[in-house]
Amino acid sequence: MAASATLSSVIIGRAALAGGALGLVVGLVRGLEVYAPTAWAAMFEVGIPSAVVGAVIGLGIVGVRRFRAHPG
Repeated sequence: MAASATLSSVIIGRAALAGGALGLVVGLVRGLEVYAPTAWAAMFEVGIPSAVVGAVIGLGIVGVRRFRAHPG
């Protein structure tokens, strides 16, 4: 049981990381469309919040699953 819980936590964590990476790409593309010299800033304006949201959702899911797995 512990190995599968750890594996699912890793999968959820990687999904959160992928969400952040996707946000960086979206920010870069959007920044290049609007004003190319500041595209790097748009990358962080969109990427960092999406990574934070993904991490919070991932931690919430993992926390709930771990809490349910260990009642007491």
